[in-house]
Amino acid sequence: MAGTELDPAENDPVVASHVDTAEVPSAAWGWSGEAPRASQIAGFVVALMLLAMTIGNHTGRIEDLFLVGFAVAIFGILIRHAIISRQDR
Repeated sequence: MAGTELDPAENDPVVASHVDTAEVPSAAWGWSGEAPRASQIAGFVVALMLLAMTIGNHTGRIEDLFLVGFAVAIFGILIRHAIISRQDR
């Protein structure tokens, strides 16, 4: 049966110094980290898709309130993140 221990990566220049490969094995291949720009783009796309879903053949307006509310919340989170990241610079 295979062992359950993970072998540490040896001399891998891709691994960031703050990521422990024993805790995050994919960090050895450079798959660990954040992509803030991609997250912002995805947030805007999702919010726009929510707003696009208000156009349709439904008769009730309650779902429109939820769609617009969630879109506004996403836009608010993105704007707050942009303001905070500018202050950190």
